[in-house]
Amino acid sequence: MASTSQPPTKLSVSQTEVEQKNIAVVKAYMSTAYSPEDNKGRTSVAHLCTADSVFSAPTTFPTCKTPLDYAESHAHVMAAIADLHIVSYDMVFAKDGHVLLRYTAEGSHCGEAHNGIEPSGKKARWTAAAIFEVKEGKIYSFTKEWDKLNMWKQLGKIEDHFLFPVHSPYEYNTDLILGWMKGDEYL
Repeated sequence: MASTSQPPTKLSVSQTEVEQKNIAVVKAYMSTAYSPEDNKGRTSVAHLCTADSVFSAPTTFPTCKTPLDYAESHAHVMAAIADLHIVSYDMVFAKDGHVLLRYTAEGSHCGEAHNGIEPSGKKARWTAAAIFEVKEGKIYSFTKEWDKLNMWKQLGKIEDHFLFPVHSPYEYNTDLILGWMKGDEYL
């Protein structure tokens, strides 16, 4: 069972009692999905999801169709990023049955090879956002956006010239992006 201790929440607002319960269900799911000890795949999170639950993350987990599939796939990711964990919930908001999490995670490629890439031991920190819909106390839908490219760059798997130069997660090189949008050659 996942630890009841949760990473810190940096920004939130007051929530109704039902919204607080929905947040607790979502955090319980995330704690299990991000635990190398507790995530044994689909069965680890089945009790937290509806039977007809759905999942969407087409750019990072395209074969996953349910939150159970995601937990299964994420267990394989954690075999490579063996010390993977959520550092903080940067933003947590709930409105009725919807919960939004923006979080920071970190880990190092210290486990198994991943997609043919041998472990480097390098550490990375990245952000992700998740939108959940909770129905009758269980997760019905989960949509995820993950800055996977930034993670692989930090782990040394992607060359700098394939990415837009960014100084912080909130600051973009707008000249480069606008030039790229106009068709200028930057890569």
